[in-house]
Amino acid sequence: MDADTLYGLPLDRFVAERGALAKALRAGGKREEASAVAGLRKPSVAAWAVNQLVRTQSGAVDELFDAGDALRRSQADLLAGRGDARALRAASEHERAAVDALVQSARGLLSSEGHELSPAMVERVADTLHAAALDEDAREQVRHGRLERELRHVGLGLGLGESPFAAAAPDPSPSLSPSRTKARTKSKATVAEAAEERRRVEEERAEAERVERERAAAREVARAAETSARRRTERAARALKAAEERHERAAAALEDADQALADAREEAEEAAEAHRRAQTELERI
Repeated sequence: MDADTLYGLPLDRFVAERGALAKALRAGGKREEASAVAGLRKPSVAAWAVNQLVRTQSGAVDELFDAGDALRRSQADLLAGRGDARALRAASEHERAAVDALVQSARGLLSSEGHELSPAMVERVADTLHAAALDEDAREQVRHGRLERELRHVGLGLGLGESPFAAAAPDPSPSLSPSRTKARTKSKATVAEAAEERRRVEEERAEAERVERERAAAREVARAAETSARRRTERAARALKAAEERHERAAAALEDADQALADAREEAEEAAEAHRRAQTELERI
């Protein structure tokens, strides 16, 4: 086992296996490597889940990275006046679909306690995947499957740096020709459209994430209600069966008691008749 393998293990085995590996390295005289291994941080639950996706869903992860690259290119094209809002919207939807596909796989992962990832953990996984799609530094941390903490992409920008129009030097001439004035106006309009499209895309993403969180919470509530109802039904079924068995035993006992009462009455009547005959015979003597 090596340090890389540690991050592919079930989360509850990380600490013990890290200690065992460090001990083995020290025993082999590799003190520096042992110290490095001993200093490795146990991943958070969300980071661990992302590591498992990177290691088991390589094709889907590659598609996520490709979708992120395409989204950044679409924005760059729009800012440069070569693209349009429709292409940017399509690229954004493609990136979102790639994130959603991986998030769906993450839902099947189990925590160290054997439970499915909570909605909050799933959301952190999605944030980390989104960051890896759009940011090179985040992608570099994710791609090797050794992430220690979840990531989050901050801001509306997509890592493209400052707008290419914002750094343009002012025209030193006192007035602009009509053609240059028109070009500058068009550039400003393009930048404004790009900013508005970015804002709209982020708002749509935020709304979709909010809806997904609400759906996840509703599923949790429904799942808990279904589990409670199922257990109540099972308890009621067991109680009904026990009551039926008691009723059957009581009915059988009642039937036996009725028969015993009838037998006792018959015996009493026969005894009384025999007593009367004996009295009559005695009086006759």
